[in-house]
Amino acid sequence: MLKILSTHLFQLHRLHPGLLEFAHRSGAEGVEIYAARPHFDYTRREDILELASWFRSNPLVPFSMHAPIFPEGALGRSGAMALNLVSSDKSQRIEAMDEIKRALEAAEHIPMRNLVVHLGDKWDNFSPQTLEFSLTALEHLGAFARPLGVRVLVENLTSDHTAPQNLMTILETGHLDSIGVCLDLGHAHMTVGVQEAIAAFGKRITTVHAHDNHGVKDEHLWPGDGAIDWPQTMAQIKAAAEPEAIILEIDRNLYDPATAQEKVGEAFEFVA
Repeated sequence: MLKILSTHLFQLHRLHPGLLEFAHRSGAEGVEIYAARPHFDYTRREDILELASWFRSNPLVPFSMHAPIFPEGALGRSGAMALNLVSSDKSQRIEAMDEIKRALEAAEHIPMRNLVVHLGDKWDNFSPQTLEFSLTALEHLGAFARPLGVRVLVENLTSDHTAPQNLMTILETGHLDSIGVCLDLGHAHMTVGVQEAIAAFGKRITTVHAHDNHGVKDEHLWPGDGAIDWPQTMAQIKAAAEPEAIILEIDRNLYDPATAQEKVGEAFEFVA
């Protein structure tokens, strides 16, 4: 598995070549760009071209992008509602789709391979309606992403709608064979359990979001700082599937420039 660092760790800072160099020095082979303005302002051509130029001259791979979660630059703190592709409000579904497509257009210059998307919010229940909206959203995003050379991956969240079994129902009902799965271990630990999530997704697991918690809050801790059984988890993942990458997705408040490089390197070794 490729060792990928999510820029979620740097979310409180503007994403610039210095942080990409930091990721490379820490042992990462690539990054997942967290599309949250102003961390990465995908509406600014100058910012996109700056990163694209750096990637062309360096070995670090722009492996994936995490689709926007909020439509504005305050990271949700301004009271704005999260983007929701399965909202019962059509205008909200359109807004979410437009914002994600706007971010995905960065792939015209930054050759990312994957786009990780959230299907809805933490309150969404699985229903015939949310199933229909999910199918529409994934088909539309897949068609938009394909010419850009990008594959869409769905992530299990903490909602009923995105429980592993329900995500598999969505993918199988729509015969969405080109859509992959990003298994989020922290979210699985808080809901159905890591073992059940791995068993449900099986060979559909394309990438793995690695972070830890104590089963109650989505803490995004360094692996080993929570309650996930990592040796058992990694053994089960390797037996069930052949994921392309394991992606460290660590909370932005845990970023300490003095220790982060060492912490990232240790974390990659810990989950190897």
